[in-house]
Amino acid sequence: MHTKRKRRQNQHSDGLAAGERLKRHKLTSDLGNPWSSPWGWVGTNVTDASDITVEHLLATCGFASRSHHHLFCANKYRKCPAEGVNLARTVASEEPAKDVVIISDDETPTCDKKRCLKNPNCLNYLAQDWWEDAEAGLKAYLSAMDLGPNPDLQSKKPGLPVGLRVLTQSLPGGCMVLIPMQVWFQDICFRNGVYQCLPADDKDRSFDDSPILQLQTTFAALQESRMRVFNPEKLVGSLQLRTNEQQDAQEFSKLFITHLDDEFKKQPDPALKHLVSNQFEGTQTYATTCMRCGARSENNSDFLEIEVNLEDNTTLENCIEVLLQSETLSGENKYHCSKCQSLEDATRQLILQKLPPVLHFSLLRFVFDVTTLERKKRKHNVSFPTVLDMNKFLSNRDATNEDNIYELKGVLVHKGSSAYHGHYEAMVFDVMHDSWFAFNDEVVSKMKPPGSEHPISDKGKAKSKLPKKRRRVEDSSDDDIAEIQPPSPAGRMASRDAYMLVYMRRGDARGGPGQIQKPPQRALDVVLQMNQSHAEACATYTARREELKAKFLALRSKMQEIYRSWNVSSCDQASLVVSQQALNRFLSQPFDKSTDSLTHHASSIDQLGPTSGGQSNLNGLINHDDDGEKSEQHLSSFMAGEITVEETLCSHGRLDPGKAADMKRIDRATYESLIVASGASFVPKLEPRDICRKCVEGIFLEKLYQYEHPRHVSQFDAVVSETDSRGYWVSRHWVKDWRQPKPKMHVPSRSDPAPDSELFRGHVLCEHGGLALNISARTRISQKGFVLLKTLFPSWSTLPDDVSPCAVCDAEAENSREDKRELRKTAEDEKARLKHMQENALNGNTTLLESVACALVPASFVREWKLWILRPGHHPRPARLDNSSYICDHGLLALDLNGGDLDRSVCLVRRPDWDTLETLYGAAPLITVENQPVTDGGVLSSKFVHDPPLCEECRIKRKSDYDLTEVTIRVLGSEDPDPTPETYTKNSGPIMLLTYRSRNVEPQRQSKRIRTVKRRVRRIGISKEMSVKDIKLLLQEELGIPTICQRLFYQGRELADNGASVADLWILANDVLDLREEEENEELLETDTETPHQWREPDGGGFGGTLLARGWTSESLPDDTMSDRTATSSSPAPIDTTTKPCPMCTFENPATATACEICEGRLI
Repeated sequence: MHTKRKRRQNQHSDGLAAGERLKRHKLTSDLGNPWSSPWGWVGTNVTDASDITVEHLLATCGFASRSHHHLFCANKYRKCPAEGVNLARTVASEEPAKDVVIISDDETPTCDKKRCLKNPNCLNYLAQDWWEDAEAGLKAYLSAMDLGPNPDLQSKKPGLPVGLRVLTQSLPGGCMVLIPMQVWFQDICFRNGVYQCLPADDKDRSFDDSPILQLQTTFAALQESRMRVFNPEKLVGSLQLRTNEQQDAQEFSKLFITHLDDEFKKQPDPALKHLVSNQFEGTQTYATTCMRCGARSENNSDFLEIEVNLEDNTTLENCIEVLLQSETLSGENKYHCSKCQSLEDATRQLILQKLPPVLHFSLLRFVFDVTTLERKKRKHNVSFPTVLDMNKFLSNRDATNEDNIYELKGVLVHKGSSAYHGHYEAMVFDVMHDSWFAFNDEVVSKMKPPGSEHPISDKGKAKSKLPKKRRRVEDSSDDDIAEIQPPSPAGRMASRDAYMLVYMRRGDARGGPGQIQKPPQRALDVVLQMNQSHAEACATYTARREELKAKFLALRSKMQEIYRSWNVSSCDQASLVVSQQALNRFLSQPFDKSTDSLTHHASSIDQLGPTSGGQSNLNGLINHDDDGEKSEQHLSSFMAGEITVEETLCSHGRLDPGKAADMKRIDRATYESLIVASGASFVPKLEPRDICRKCVEGIFLEKLYQYEHPRHVSQFDAVVSETDSRGYWVSRHWVKDWRQPKPKMHVPSRSDPAPDSELFRGHVLCEHGGLALNISARTRISQKGFVLLKTLFPSWSTLPDDVSPCAVCDAEAENSREDKRELRKTAEDEKARLKHMQENALNGNTTLLESVACALVPASFVREWKLWILRPGHHPRPARLDNSSYICDHGLLALDLNGGDLDRSVCLVRRPDWDTLETLYGAAPLITVENQPVTDGGVLSSKFVHDPPLCEECRIKRKSDYDLTEVTIRVLGSEDPDPTPETYTKNSGPIMLLTYRSRNVEPQRQSKRIRTVKRRVRRIGISKEMSVKDIKLLLQEELGIPTICQRLFYQGRELADNGASVADLWILANDVLDLREEEENEELLETDTETPHQWREPDGGGFGGTLLARGWTSESLPDDTMSDRTATSSSPAPIDTTTKPCPMCTFENPATATACEICEGRLI
């Protein structure tokens, strides 16, 4: 067998490795050097508090001249001349590196933030970075001075249209109103018509509040505004829209156009009267042909939009063809032919007769699902052309009229998977800029024309200051604008979210840029005033910013002068001690918004003013002063008030050595010449010699204990077990605790208690001064151990191990054992004589005592007696049995045993047991009780017969005289009937036998089945001031039954008034309340489970109560659509716990989201 090979052990060299630097400062910080740490002198140089010198005091905070643990760090912010290369010690390059040992005389530990965190001589890592980084410092300073946001960020960018945004949370669906406005604004003919509209005579409404003026103002802002966003809040307010839900955008557009048509018809200009009909209205015909006789009937009507149904992956042309296809009327839908005078099969077809200049296609995205009875959004992909030839869809198909060639001008989309929540956006062709733009509220971005290779936003040309709107919304698995697979040819685009397409007839001369009119003066004045205010705000902001910038640079120069010169370089240099927090507060005070002196700072810093050069240079970090007029100016009182250094103070108002980590030393000259001159001061003003001696002595005693205690324990353990000498007794518990590294008995800065202190004396010595009997509480120690402890605790005295236990204590213990045996014998004798009472009293089962002579005794006496017989040596024997409290002044009984008073305060015992109690305890007076069976109407029951008889008056007085009492709560079962006054009378039987049947007669005996029913019973404490509501809240805590599900009964009456008090209801002490738990009716609580058709309103009801639907009914609404809607916007939104709608834009976000994906608003 081969010998196992072993790895050669590394031969460690005792010397330095080649090239290793010899660190000499390590040689001075070896263990044993008392100055190597703040408290290294404890137990070595000093063992008594009286020997502590000033040098020791300084060392506790790192201020001593001989301390090596805190070095003086150079100020890294001070600008010094370039240092030359240190050639003090060099090594010839030709010498081999392995033969070199580098010895550095000038070696010092490097300064870094972690190592110098607790160094009082390092001031490098405070808040200087606020001033060193001019850009960041200026930004924080401007924020602290409440400069506010830059209004120029809201200026309109060249080449971009104006966006719209209602900047309020009162209209969560504001985008629904604003997006169509962008489309209508680009209709030049319609825009000019709005501008030409004159105020109408309306006594109920001023023109200033009319939607027409507000629409003129909105269009004027979109045309003339110099701001990037306009807030049409007044337009929204004039329409009186509801603000608590998102409405149907298609329905809004239709109703708003109808409202404008009514306003236009009031105008004197004939062209304006028919502007809506001339611009948006087309003509259609419903033609019905009888299949029997060929008779044809036609019904002409007008339309504002063409509604087309959607199928997945279809085209707009196919949708139109499907719409215009003929349908057969047969079966139950037969047509009544006027010529045949009978119901006949027929064909029905929609025919387009005339198309308007602006053609709207409404894509039915939102439909009513008859299976779920809810509105839903269809995510069908539909493709539509950028140029649409409508000639083939007109009635005269042979015509080649170029007037029916339409170009795409706008696409309105709804982002979101739900019909009840989402966000509206638009892609619109801008006439003035001859480009396409995407409108997402206030964010407007240029995009490539639809139908091009990538019709998406041109982010390189429209960088918004609010990039949050630019994030793509992943509201479904499909893209917002996606190419059909396979890709559509050029000139087409597709979408799964588009709900409205706007086409304009090609070659319409009225829609060119040259036809744009000037807004009316009334609306233009509003926009011009807004532009002027914006320009003034920008100018004011710029001037204020330049002023603050100049002041900041001057302040920065002075602050740099302070913190670049406040370092201390030696212990001999005059210095002050401040807290690190105070220095940070001093440096960051101008940047702190919460600083109380900020107002003073803002006013007093005006003394600085800009430098004479008037130009500030952030890049150079220097504020030039050409003529030197300001060179003598100091920052008088630019820092306000006193800065406390309380973080370093002890309870005596001096420097606390326990807080040395927060102390910093600053140069006294810098403080007096610069810091005080700036208006600041550190209070109190403390020097290194102001270290608190009392605190040092307290910490010294504790550290000395920690240093010496382990040594004393080790010495004690070495000699405590010796047995060849005389021993001594000591407390076992004291020794066990004292030997621990951190004894529990030890109080910081105090000596440990002696072994014979009050807490441990009884473990060894008895009350007579002799040896205690309990041997387990003491332990033996050797003679040497005794001498050691005697040295540590000179006042301690104990007994040797050869002393006998105390004779007096021994005799008393023997007598005590005899007394206990006598008590046990007496208790056993009484237990045998009162066996029936011991086994049956207090169990509540009075049925075992039927037809047995009994006596009434207090339940408290029986409880005390049972405790005594159980442990006679630990519980006292009961005193005399007294029943006088149950007898009233009339000599009658103040308890109604048949009315529920046989409660926990009294119990029954047999008459022989009472006689025994009379002998043993002098029981009196006698109250006899017998549970006698009675028959009433053939029904067997029981009744308590007692002597003396009942005094009802005194009973009521006694039961109502209480402040706090207990009542019994019985929870009724599902089969128990509700209590009524007829079934609950004062003659009802005892509590444990009560039922709710035939209660107006003598108590009846219950059947065995009823008696075995287990009810929940609780006893709760009440007071007279408590209300019924308070009782229900207690029961909610006890039983877990919600208050809304509780029905309480008292004496057969339901306590319906939750505000009624116990005193008002005359609830007596130890009374009984009945509780019935009702089940929650979830159908009543969850109203969203009702079928949606119960919530539905007629078309237009979604805007009921607004200006758009004023005076309209479901019968009078204009029939301007090509097909009836299958659902309305007023259908209720089902509660969906998987999503969370945004309160601002109503976009439906995931339930786990905390911010909206569209507007990044906070979700509630």
